[in-house]
Amino acid sequence: MTALATLLGLVLTGVAFPVSAQARSSGALATGLHISGGRLLEGNGNDFVMRGVNAAHTWYPGRTKQSLADIKALGANTVRVVLADGHRWSANSAADVADVIAQCKADRLICVLEVHDTTGYGEDSAAGTLDEAADYWIGLKDVLAGQENYIAINIGNEPWGNTDPAGWTAPTIAAVKKLRDAGLEHLLMVDAPNWGQDWQGVMRANAKSVYAADPTGNLIFSIHMYSVFDTAAEVTDYLNAFVDAGLPILIGEFGGPADQYGDPDEDTMMATAQQLKLGYLAWSWSGNTDPILDLALNFDPTQLSSWGQRAFNGANGIAQTAKEATVYAGSGSGDSQAPTAPGTPSASSVTATSATLTWAAATDNVGVTGYDVVRVADGAETRVATATGNSATVTGLTAETTYTFAVYARDAAGNRSARSATVNVTTSKAPALSCTVGYRVVGEWPGGFQGELTIGNGGTAAINGWTLAFAFADGQSISNMWGGTAAQDGGAVKVTPASYTTTIPAAGSVTVGFIASKGSSNTAPTAFTLNGSACKAS
Repeated sequence: MTALATLLGLVLTGVAFPVSAQARSSGALATGLHISGGRLLEGNGNDFVMRGVNAAHTWYPGRTKQSLADIKALGANTVRVVLADGHRWSANSAADVADVIAQCKADRLICVLEVHDTTGYGEDSAAGTLDEAADYWIGLKDVLAGQENYIAINIGNEPWGNTDPAGWTAPTIAAVKKLRDAGLEHLLMVDAPNWGQDWQGVMRANAKSVYAADPTGNLIFSIHMYSVFDTAAEVTDYLNAFVDAGLPILIGEFGGPADQYGDPDEDTMMATAQQLKLGYLAWSWSGNTDPILDLALNFDPTQLSSWGQRAFNGANGIAQTAKEATVYAGSGSGDSQAPTAPGTPSASSVTATSATLTWAAATDNVGVTGYDVVRVADGAETRVATATGNSATVTGLTAETTYTFAVYARDAAGNRSARSATVNVTTSKAPALSCTVGYRVVGEWPGGFQGELTIGNGGTAAINGWTLAFAFADGQSISNMWGGTAAQDGGAVKVTPASYTTTIPAAGSVTVGFIASKGSSNTAPTAFTLNGSACKAS
């Protein structure tokens, strides 16, 4: 995961870049994933666009097997797997890495393996070097050999911080040469400095020399996009610069939720990647120290966060754009028969924010492996839950609202059934809430201030999903928020939660912070409502 740059005011546009770079080509067909003409191809010459997510294997090894299966079931064709070389975290053994590769192959995923110990070298004293990471990969040579069709080696995650990022170039070239001299022929992936975000343009300016250092030309650059990339111009300028120069690139990590540094423009990232046919890998499946970036809450694919829903099921998202690697076309049973359509779902346990759907199971000539529950609205579908059995609970709904749901079945070969008949579900009225809201100004300066809202639940049941409403009296305007998302119309403000503040536990609270502009007066709001219920100001 990226450590955010501390100096975000620099503009990415206008950084020097080589005019062009000629991609290598060889007379023999490559043995696996490789670069040709600036494009990522499979060994058979078919274009391959990575669409997937990151998974933190080295910290949650017991979660990996199920996580990979769930990530595949949600539509991904690639997973980037966190490993450790022993410098900062316990090294993943050769046997463990072999198991990860085997699991990726079993789930028909392309596997990007990365060493995370290098993160922030030069600024983080605990970080390891790219040379150490290269030695780790060489030590795994016997495990990696023969897997060129299925894996890429991401030499080191974010291998330089913000201190003297120009120092990134030489050790990157040396690591590439060391791996090639050792006989590894796999696709190599190179992360940018500045904690992966390259806001000083070092990778962009030196990409041609790094690429030229690889005698095979089998190297792809990886940019990590978080709040440094908070405008459409920054995103499109950076990606197009590489494409125009004929240099291969993908978005190896990116986030969507806003933080105290800014709000990443994930919509432009995903749209531009789709337009340019570039890969992207969202950070990250689950288990983040800051759960705002969890795509799935508690490693549960039926509890996708708003960020997870965006990455998997939104416009230009994984489910819509991912295509399975053709190397897997011959690895299954040859099954091309889709399951039958599931039965019409029925609803039970309907509350103001959730509903449980149950349906008659589908049948298949080999076997049904899972179901996708979709919400149908205005002719479009959005996947809202997955299940291995014939029921699922849909959460995050709005009170007194009618929804239309349907179900698909799928089998192990990836065949998908026809859609079931639909069911309409109307959520119940939200119960009156016992709530408090504490409002305080944390800091103030000419023209602006930092504020904080603490929302308390005085009831005996948790509040799952909420909207807080209040009004400013003096023309204050929120420009950035963490812990929630603000929508403002004049003085009226509505706040909806982030993934990690969605639930307010009984007798508990959540906190939301924000930055706002102000004039000469900064009167605090005194009236608040939560899901329509008046809250006591505290």
